Amino acid sequence: MDDTLRSCREFTEVLASDAPAPGGGGAAALTAAIGTALGGMVAALTVGKPRYAAVETELRSVMADCDTLRQQLLAQVQADAEGFLPLAVYALPKNDPTRPEKLAAASADACKTPLHIMELCCRALDAMAVLVEKGSRLAVSDAGCGAAILGGALRAASLNVLVNTKAMGAAGAPLNERCLALLHRGETAADAVFAQVKHDLL
Repeated sequence: MDDTLRSCREFTEVLASDAPAPGGGGAAALTAAIGTALGGMVAALTVGKPRYAAVETELRSVMADCDTLRQQLLAQVQADAEGFLPLAVYALPKNDPTRPEKLAAASADACKTPLHIMELCCRALDAMAVLVEKGSRLAVSDAGCGAAILGGALRAASLNVLVNTKAMGAAGAPLNERCLALLHRGETAADAVFAQVKHDLL
């Protein structure tokens, strides 16, 4: 079996098991990395073509950004699993006086990675917006696919923030505000790219 296919198969097998991690956050990060990789592909199919010489420098920069973002998103798969482990405080007796404080702290820590995933998704979607406008017309559907995938990953990551802030009470409000701002920014960008590609293909 091809190593890439084996890795994908093994990841999804663990994901489908009763193991506590990876979970939704890790799945969102991996999915976002795939969407970002599509952006890199569109850029790679564009640079070096005489027809796109005027945007060569810009798209080489976008291609480098996509590669960096893809690597950073892949790193969040493990980071999300590690961020989930402190939530073992849920197992503490409910009458333990330290439980609320420990739970709030662990929940705040668990929000860090999905929020970072959302930030990376938004940056990748900024790249998609450039690619759908200036990238190869032969790969415009791939830019649209990348944006659609990133939009889904963004939404998935947001739920991993909100499920943790729910345990924090009022202390979770600033994190919710940050999450919802990123969600609005990313959804707007993803929907705009998807709509543009759909329009171009009809």
